[in-house]
Amino acid sequence: MTEPRIRVLVGKPGLDGHDRGAKVVAAALRDAGMEVIYTGLHQTPEQIVEAAVQEDVDVVALSVLSGAHMTLFPEIQRLMGSAGIGEKLLTGGGIIPGEDMQTLLEAGVGKLFGPGSSTVDIVAYIREWYGEKFGADALPPLPPPPARPEPVVGSGEYPSPSLARSAPAAPAKPAKRRAAKPAKAARKPAARRPAGKKKPAAKRKPAAKRKPAARKKPAAKRKPTPKRKAARRR
Repeated sequence: MTEPRIRVLVGKPGLDGHDRGAKVVAAALRDAGMEVIYTGLHQTPEQIVEAAVQEDVDVVALSVLSGAHMTLFPEIQRLMGSAGIGEKLLTGGGIIPGEDMQTLLEAGVGKLFGPGSSTVDIVAYIREWYGEKFGADALPPLPPPPARPEPVVGSGEYPSPSLARSAPAAPAKPAKRRAAKPAKAARKPAARRPAGKKKPAAKRKPAAKRKPAARKKPAAKRKPTPKRKAARRR
């Protein structure tokens, strides 16, 4: 015979399209041993109440981030009473001011949780309500924490890798130190041979003096040609 489990319906009413917080809460409730039914985005109050009746849940948890909490919570509370499940717990959370939380609490809505609330407190509140309503003996025990919790992921999203809750890793072995190699002995400077005396460079012989070039004799002056006497005409 299977043990009884707390059944919780997580709903996103209205036009609110952000459901990451609702999925985180749904995963935490599932890890605490509860059976969780998630309705998805853009649900009307009528659809949420109809799903709660069909699934025979114990708790209806709403996530409202659109600012319409003062309309949606009273409307779903009214529909739950008309459907005959008014004794079920209606709780939830979202962007809800403290004054509005107090007003809804006085109207019969369960405790509401704002941003930054711990999932441990949400689990403890639902289990406390269930134990007061059905008795402490009917309260199912908490299961051990999962080794690798799996996040609830919708279409088009990819889960981020979570750290496994396993045994602590063995301490790393210290790295082996290599023996230091002996330093190489410094090389002795090579003995230099005494440089031999260089022979003096041979002296160049002075170049022979050149004889002055002979002067050319001046050319003999040509005697002027004698003018021929004009022939006399006879």
